[in-house]
Amino acid sequence: MGYVRHQDWEAGRSWRLGPTYLVVEQSPALTGDRHDRCAPGLNHLAFHVGDDTKVEQLAVEATGHGWTLMFADSHPFAGGDKHYAAYLENQDGFEVEIVAMAMASIDTASKAATDTSRRLQ
Repeated sequence: MGYVRHQDWEAGRSWRLGPTYLVVEQSPALTGDRHDRCAPGLNHLAFHVGDDTKVEQLAVEATGHGWTLMFADSHPFAGGDKHYAAYLENQDGFEVEIVAMAMASIDTASKAATDTSRRLQ
């Protein structure tokens, strides 16, 4: 997605992309042991990538880092029939959405999504 690791410290890490940076940090004052995306606060982060092929590539790679595909029965159109995306959740309850800015073709996209869903189930 273009972000480059910027900083690391005991309770967190940051990544940069141009003037934008993203920080993930664990508070020392935790009130629970799992994120609840349905509670007030952060629901999920969405990232745009080049196309549907990149969405599928990242979805598969993410499984090697503890992420699972959400909404597999409606992947990749869980967000609507014109919204090609992979929704992923990690073991801590955080959700990310990887969104295609373009699609190679509907036929190619459907086949890639079916292949990904099979591999991730």
